[in-house]
Amino acid sequence: MTTPPNPRVLSATSTDGSRPHIEVYGSEGAPAIVLIHGWTCSTLFWAAQIDALSADHRVIVYDQRGHGRSPAVGRGGRGPYTTDALADDLEAVLGATLAPGERAVLAGHSMGGMTLMAASARPAFREHAAAALLCGTGSSELVAASRVVPMRPGRTRTRLTRLILGARAPLGPVTPVSKRILRYGTMGPGTAPDRVTACARIVHACPRGVRVGWSHVLGELDLDAGVRELTVPTAVVVGTADRLTPPVLARRLADTLPRCVGLTELTGMGHMTPVEAPEAVTAAIRDLVDDHLRAGAGAGAGAGAGADVDVDEESAV
Repeated sequence: MTTPPNPRVLSATSTDGSRPHIEVYGSEGAPAIVLIHGWTCSTLFWAAQIDALSADHRVIVYDQRGHGRSPAVGRGGRGPYTTDALADDLEAVLGATLAPGERAVLAGHSMGGMTLMAASARPAFREHAAAALLCGTGSSELVAASRVVPMRPGRTRTRLTRLILGARAPLGPVTPVSKRILRYGTMGPGTAPDRVTACARIVHACPRGVRVGWSHVLGELDLDAGVRELTVPTAVVVGTADRLTPPVLARRLADTLPRCVGLTELTGMGHMTPVEAPEAVTAAIRDLVDDHLRAGAGAGAGAGAGADVDVDEESAV
């Protein structure tokens, strides 16, 4: 994975006081793309897409609450892990980075895709979303569909999967054994070793409490109504070897979306497709920009009027 150039760093205030860490790459006025990472990941997950797209787009990424540089708690000292909180944070990011009426292509991986579904009926989403990409994700029945446990579908597999995903044991340092486990659970068998290592470092950096807190949300997820509200042109991408959110969930999304513009199944790829197959995911995002983000849509880009925004001129590490 390449190291992206230094970003402009911002923060915004979400509904409950949470302050997502935001990074913006590329030139003001360029067509805008918002990339939303998944469970246990961070802005680093999108390094390949940032590197490839920021030369001619404005690429906006942020850390989901509790991940990376975004704090886990809101007002009152509590860490609200809910799909509404995901939608609240996305609305705050859109308000902080896009001008009123400015539109962007929004791409979400795993829990990032769930964020798009959760926010699909929100006013800020309707104002700013030109098109969407759902990558390696699902809207419901995630635990029952997961193939992490190599057993036939049923109550026993579902119960064991729930225990694994919600395990409180610390991940510890990245080791050869932990990388083999991560590759089995989240990546295709042919994934390059350096990409496995990059993903392992990102996942292991996620705090244990955050990982467990969000695992409970994923285990009870029901965003089917949000899929039906996702009325912008939406593409779906999934790896054929994805054990966490297998292709059956992607096909269900494609069948339910009001304006699905394509389902791509990447042969041999696992759950971490933006890292495993960066060229394919980047191409899907470019296609959405070319087809659905009108020329000149990025004009007047910048922090939204009236948004509660702090700008930090120091670059992210």
